[in-house]
Amino acid sequence: MTPPAWMKTHQTREFSNRDWICRSDDGCGIERLEAFFQGHGYDAHRHDSYAIGITLSGVQSFNYRKDTRYSLPGTTMIIHPDEIHDGAAGTSEGFLYRIAYIQPELLQQVLGHAQLPFVKNGICNDPRLYSAARLLLADIAAQPDALERDDRLLDLVIGLQSVSDARKQQHRGDFRAAQAAREYIHDKIDSVVTLQELANISHRDRWSLSRDFRYYFGTSPYRYLTMRRLDLVKRLMIGGKSLADSSAIAGFSDQSHMTRQFAKTYGISPAQWLKIQVPVDNANHL
Repeated sequence: MTPPAWMKTHQTREFSNRDWICRSDDGCGIERLEAFFQGHGYDAHRHDSYAIGITLSGVQSFNYRKDTRYSLPGTTMIIHPDEIHDGAAGTSEGFLYRIAYIQPELLQQVLGHAQLPFVKNGICNDPRLYSAARLLLADIAAQPDALERDDRLLDLVIGLQSVSDARKQQHRGDFRAAQAAREYIHDKIDSVVTLQELANISHRDRWSLSRDFRYYFGTSPYRYLTMRRLDLVKRLMIGGKSLADSSAIAGFSDQSHMTRQFAKTYGISPAQWLKIQVPVDNANHL
């Protein structure tokens, strides 16, 4: 795809001469992040959470659903769970952005076990959605109180539903079975888990359960387990554990297995991810 004309003249201020990431996790299903990349950001990857982001300065370029998208200030980026995407600077000056990774089960609490919203283009110009995303991502170094957080989340979900391209499906799934399987995975994060085990504890046949899980949580039970293990790996690495120890504690067969899964999920190696972390207090304020 030929880049649009505005990319030739767009300018952004300098932030640093190196890439960096600030992370903030509320521990309740939302991880917020602010980052700067001057060139290549992430290889093609996919994760099991929603990624709702805004570009603060510069141009963010990413491939999504067989086309190249450009995120500019004032627009909202929406990446659906399990959709492959990458990330890079659209101009030589780099780009600064914020993004929230939101677990589908948290959205399900707001949706009431309905179909997950889907925005096929990955970029949205809707002002209401942008306003909701901007509020959710304001001052990532500070944690809002519970009532404020829930209010912002509801505004975001309403915004997503209003722009969703998803066709309403008649799905006679069993949310309680899918939820039981999800809770079992959390209890067995460092153990071998089979689909039959999940079927047994949820009182559902394997394939019906697998379909239910994808419908309500946006990914498969296997991918969900892998992602929870990688979440644990990130916490362990930030806490000073070695890659080998983090891999073993999180239930991976070895470090190389964990590294392959990490790169496929985040588009960056564990060592590089750890290298570019900076304290969240360095984040800017909207």
